[in-house]
Formats: sequence, structure tokens, C-alpha cells
Amino acid sequence: MSNIIAQMIEQISKEKNVDPQIIIAALEDAMVAAARKFYKTAEDINARFDQETGLVEIFAVRRVVETVEDPSLEISLAEAKEIDETLEIDDTVEMPKPTDVLGRIAAQTAKQVILQKVREAERQNIYNEYSEKIGEMVNGVIKRFEGPDIIVDIGKTEAVLPMREQSRAEAYKQGERVRAVITRVLPVAKGPQVILSRTDPQILVRLFEMEIPEIYDGTIVVKSAVHEAGDRAKVAVASLDRDVDPVGACVGMKGSRINSVIRELRGEKIDIVQWSEDPAQYAANALNPAKISKVLIIDAAEKRMEVIVEEKQQSLAIGKKGQNVRLASRLIGWQIDVKSEEQKKQEVLSVMESLTSSSTSLSELEGISDRIIASLREAGIENVERILELDEAGLQEIPGIGEKTAARIMEVARDLFEEVEIEVPEGVDLPTAIAASEEEAPAEEEAAVEEETPAEEEAAVEEETPAEEEAAAEEETAAEQEAAAEEETPAEEETPAEEETAAEEETPAEEETPAEEETPAEEETPAEEETPAEEETPAEEETPAEEETAAEEEAPGLENGDEEDRTQ
Repeated sequence: MSNIIAQMIEQISKEKNVDPQIIIAALEDAMVAAARKFYKTAEDINARFDQETGLVEIFAVRRVVETVEDPSLEISLAEAKEIDETLEIDDTVEMPKPTDVLGRIAAQTAKQVILQKVREAERQNIYNEYSEKIGEMVNGVIKRFEGPDIIVDIGKTEAVLPMREQSRAEAYKQGERVRAVITRVLPVAKGPQVILSRTDPQILVRLFEMEIPEIYDGTIVVKSAVHEAGDRAKVAVASLDRDVDPVGACVGMKGSRINSVIRELRGEKIDIVQWSEDPAQYAANALNPAKISKVLIIDAAEKRMEVIVEEKQQSLAIGKKGQNVRLASRLIGWQIDVKSEEQKKQEVLSVMESLTSSSTSLSELEGISDRIIASLREAGIENVERILELDEAGLQEIPGIGEKTAARIMEVARDLFEEVEIEVPEGVDLPTAIAASEEEAPAEEEAAVEEETPAEEEAAVEEETPAEEEAAAEEETAAEQEAAAEEETPAEEETPAEEETAAEEETPAEEETPAEEETPAEEETPAEEETPAEEETPAEEETPAEEETAAEEEAPGLENGDEEDRTQ
């Protein structure tokens, strides 16, 4: 009997791939269940399998106490001493139970318990085995269809290929062999449920490992793989050996290696991309077959970039329904925005327009008084841009603003809108470059002011010196002219009438001389124009006076002559 039980335990452990100790534990639990069903007692019944004899012993465990309160679980110290004199308080005593009295019902119960325990152990083994194979590819045979799902026999258990994990370009038949990757293992009540997939990117990696020896031995590494089942896939590869071309090795002679993978995926298009540490270069490679003009990193923290392509390459870069750029974005792990060169140009222009269209307050006009600004606002001018539109002529029409004030306002307004060349480094967007230039501008202005201050002072001194010399020269000229006029007057004076006339003429000339001295340097031209007029005035005015004097002198002479003739 003992040999039969030992043989059965060994046979079951081999068939079910279960540890023999699990079967022995199941046998002991079965005997305990049968004894409880037969004896119908509350005692603590245990079982022990004797590997030497092959028998299963059943016994009730009781605890030694001084006063017994529960006879089914406790025993007095005196009774325990009769069984074993070495027993003490709180020790346990095993009270044997006969097994030969167990009948058919108890045996059936034991059988069910053994089968249940062995089945649970088998399920646990399967779960542990396939849990370690998640991501690996397995071969199976389509066994049956359960609605849209497919049941695949993978050897030790049956796996499920759900509809969402099936390629839409494939049609399956019962009994057909299929390759798929394990994506999940679910510990359900009926047993572990293995979930297979034909759309997971790992199937690409496993197929490449099977068909390309360089990937299998580690010379070429598959960095990333993405695909949309039945349409298109992208695989990024890198070589650990500089002498090995990763893309060429994956393609094979006349495409022999990659064609094997394509046939397994039912004609799915596969793009093999060379991996790069540079995100910009990696993105350009991932968007193959489109030719990329430029890649701009917008935000490295959030992994956002812009790809600039030619107009005719934009549709190729985006792909059918955005498939190419979508797969490239998933492959490199960055958000990619594809824009044509014309779109980027328009975007830059719109940014510049938005920067220039913002109105500048009149308070930004340096050196313009509040009174003038108030006059401008009363005239309906609220910003500097409006001033530039009006020009000087329009400003002079505003009450309280003259020619010089209008010129000063226009000069200050133009200085505010002086063109500044902004250098945009590669990989930096326009708003960032503009902000950086605005931060540098104040520092440059301060340096320029410090350099210009001494130069302006020197220029002011040089400008003032000629003005003073000219004023002094004009004063000397006026003084000489007055002296000359005074010298000429006594020679011509022969009568009191001439003296009075000369005095009247000299008085305005003398009064005008101080006015010429007080005239500022800016009014040099009018002063110079008045000088000849002053010189000419005495000469013109003296002529009629001289004629009248001569006439008066001649008149008495004639009268005297007439008297002499009459006397004679």
C-alpha cells in the first residue's frame, strides 16, 4: 500500500509539474477533511504523512491545562501525565484517531480535496512561468473562436488573442499557426489567462531578433519600435560596432532580412531609422522619407520641437492622415510640429507685426513737457505712432505747437522707433531672441551715454566759440561804420539845418547798435542783412538836405545882385 501511494505521488508530480511536497500537503488536508466529516467534532484534527511507511496518521491536538474548560481542545495535567510523564502545563498532546473507520463518503471527499489542491498548484506554476515571459514571442495554434476573441493553444495552457490585439490586415483560420507576444497574465479563478497580441511593438523587436543575427548577438540594438498594425511601423536601431551599418544590416542583401519580417506582418511597411543622441537629428531620421530643412527645439523640458520642411515635402513629412509624424513622435518621445518654410515665415512676420502694432504711450517721449503732451491729447493723439503718421506739418497745426517744438517732438518719436537688428541663434525661437535683446539694450544705452557725454561737451564748446567770435566781429564792424559816419558828417555840415538833419539821422543808427550787440548767435543772418541798410540810409538822406542848403545859399546871392543892378 505504501509503495502504491508513493508511486502515485511521484507520477502526479511529474505529470502536472508539481512539487511532491505540494501533493503530500494536499493528501494530509484531504485526510483531515475526511476525518472531520466522519467524526463531526470540534476537535483540532491534524494529519501527518509518513514517507517511510506510506501511511497517513490522523490525531486530535489538545492543550495541557490545570482546569479543563473545553474537553474537545484541552486536557488536564493528570490525564496528560498518564500519557507522557514529561508533559507540563501549556504543552500539547496528540490523541490518535483511527482511519480504518472512514467510509466511502470520506474517501470521496479526500479525492476532491486532492484534485483541487493539485489543480491550484498547477495553475500557480503556469502563472509563475508565463509571468516571466511577458514581452516574449510564443508560437501557437488557433484552437477555436469565442466571439471576436481567438483561443490559441500555446502548449501548457490556452491563451487568448482579443480582438483589440488583432491586426486588421490579417484574417485567421482554425488550425492556423500564429506568432504573438505575451502582454499580460491574469490570475483568474479558472486558471491563469494569458493575453496575446499581434499589435504590440514588441513583436517587431522579437521578429528582428529572429531574422537578424547582429541583433540577436547584441552588435545592433533596437532602441525603440512603434507601429500601427496593418499599415506602417518604425524601428530605431543603433550599432555598438562602428564598422557595422545598423540600417544596412537590418535590410539585408536585396532586402532579404526585412522582407521576412514584412511577410510575417502581412505586408506591413517598415521604416528602419538610425538612432541618434541628438533629438534634432533623431527627429530628422524618424521623419524619413521626408527631407527636413531645419529642426527647432521649442521646449526641452516638455519635449516639444518644430520641424521646418519645404512646401513640397510637407505632405510627405506629415503622412497619410498624419501617420508619419504621429509614428515619429511616438518613436522619439517628443511632440513634433511640422511646418513649411512659408508657414514659418508668415509666423515670424505675424510676431513682428504684433510687436510693432502695440501702441507706445506719449509719456515715453523724453524731454517733452506735460503741457505739450496735454495739447497732443486734446488734438486726439494718444500714442507715438500717430505722431509719426502726422509728420511735422500736421503737428504745427495743433494749437500751442510751433515749428521748433514740432521738430523736437518728431526727433524724439523717431528715436523711439529706431530699427534694431536682432540675431536669432539656431534653435532659439523669435520671441525668446527679442526678449534677450531687450534685456541687453539698457546696458548698451548706458555705455553709449557714458561715451557720448565727453564728446558732446567738446562739440558744445567748439560750437560756442565760433558763435562768440562772429558776434564780436559784428560788433567791431558796427563800431567802425558809426565812426566813419561821424567823420563824414562835420565835413558836410555848413548850416544849422544840416546839423539838425545829421543829428536826427545819427540817433536811430546809434539806437540800433546796441540791438545788434544783444542779438543772439542764432539771429546772425538778420543782423548782417540790416548792416548795409544802415550804411546806405545816411547817404541817401543827406543828398536832398545838401541840395536844399545850396539852393538857400544861392538865393540870397541872386537877390544881392539884383539890388546892385538896380542901384546902378
